[in-house]
Amino acid sequence: MDILHWVAKYPDFFLFLALIVVGYAAGRVAEARHYRSIRRREKQLSSVMVFSNRFPPEPGARHTAALVSGSAVISQDYFKFAVAGLQTLFGGRLRSYEALLDRARREAVLRMKQDARNKAGNMIINVKFETYSIPGRQLGAVEILAYGTALIPLYASGGQG
Repeated sequence: MDILHWVAKYPDFFLFLALIVVGYAAGRVAEARHYRSIRRREKQLSSVMVFSNRFPPEPGARHTAALVSGSAVISQDYFKFAVAGLQTLFGGRLRSYEALLDRARREAVLRMKQDARNKAGNMIINVKFETYSIPGRQLGAVEILAYGTALIPLYASGGQG
């Protein structure tokens, strides 16, 4: 039997298979493009330091403070959804979700750093993360919010230093 006979006999299966292949290819391209953008912006914003400690590493420096935040919502693609569904049957790490969370976290940090730079901040302390699962009709998405306190040198904010 030729392939056209099989496609005519099982159209739903081949449609599902085609969606998986297209989803995989489109997801890989979009993810690679997003990672390139993240790496480029991480280099551009490398001068804005980020710390999880509550107090600045330079205790004698004079700063003013501002709240900064950044959030990112990343949706799951069909391929990762299907792979994760299979992995949950057997247990173990969900690598497809790990990449999703990594992209969302890095994007949220970049947006927070950009917020700090827009306010003339050069350092962010007491950084915290909040993670939310956004249920969808089929796939859903994840949101990560990063927030902290930007320290703005007094000379940048117009004060005497």
